[in-house]
Amino acid sequence: MGLAEPSPGGFNSIRVLVPGIGTRFRCGGLSVALQTARLLSTLLPTEVVTYRERSEQHPFLNDLIRDESAPGQALWVVSWGFDVPRSLARLRGRPVVYQAHSSGYGFVLPPGIPVVAVSRNTLGYWGDRAPRNPLFWVPNALEPQWLERGARPASSDRDAVTERPIDVLVQKRKSSPYVLNQLVPALKAQGLRVEVQNGWVEDLVDLFNRSKIYLYDSAEYWRGHGVSEGFGLPPLEALACGCVVFSSFNHALADTLTPGVTAHQIGQGTLENDLVRIRSAVHCPDPWMPAAETLDALLAESSESSWCLRWSRILTQLSDLRTHGALGLTSDSVLHSPSTRRLRWLQRRDHLRAKVVNRLSGWPWRVG
Repeated sequence: MGLAEPSPGGFNSIRVLVPGIGTRFRCGGLSVALQTARLLSTLLPTEVVTYRERSEQHPFLNDLIRDESAPGQALWVVSWGFDVPRSLARLRGRPVVYQAHSSGYGFVLPPGIPVVAVSRNTLGYWGDRAPRNPLFWVPNALEPQWLERGARPASSDRDAVTERPIDVLVQKRKSSPYVLNQLVPALKAQGLRVEVQNGWVEDLVDLFNRSKIYLYDSAEYWRGHGVSEGFGLPPLEALACGCVVFSSFNHALADTLTPGVTAHQIGQGTLENDLVRIRSAVHCPDPWMPAAETLDALLAESSESSWCLRWSRILTQLSDLRTHGALGLTSDSVLHSPSTRRLRWLQRRDHLRAKVVNRLSGWPWRVG
């Protein structure tokens, strides 16, 4: 895909802001941000910019702001959770878009700041909290290795799944105490081969390809942290590799996972119920797997080509918003929604007024 020409009034480049690229920042959020930069570079010249940790490979935010001669030509993409308010303040007066993953951080977006939500759950959150800000939706994309190397058996070769050496795979991070302290020991006691992965894995695709069942139970983890599951790539990656997925359905997971269709609920009622269902899926996976056409449609929607197409359209719309003075940079006419406190006050006031009018209209006034 060649680089797109910037439209009139559009942007000549894109800058993706991350705190750093070192090991202390290594997480799913950084991986997605770097993937975002890589994919956006197929649409416009794009660079990663760091703001906490300096890097030899990437420019540093303070240096760019100090030396920038034409600050309005690049579109900035911010996404790093708790840092978003500070990042937006640093970039005030520049075109910025917020790529929103997890929700629940509690900050208020300035009027006119566009939101590109990676899940419908997050889209709904900002549709409630910032209904006048420009809102868009682009699901996270699976990196090519998951689609190219994922060992999804054909419907005629479902027995290939039974040859996988790991019966049940669990990733320790984000897993609930129930899974780690009750379910995993019980599965091992029944003779199932369970692997609890902890720490960095160089080849996750291979690990998933060697597993029959994948367990993902993040609801309590995110509820305890007070924010939401931003997208939930691991269950989708597991599906791409032909695993049967048992998962929670919190937040953005409900975007891609349908109970009994693409995945199955973990912690459903009782431990015994989980044990019976997981054991059945290990020994006979076919009835527990999603239909091939259902899975293919789900993976196609999460492909990088689909991602690029959506972002290409968004860049055009952002350019139009800027032309119409609706990007929230300098225009005083940008629409905004009243605060929740003010909305409640206005609604109570209107209710009291209507109540008084209704009473007065029924008052037995006597004239003369």
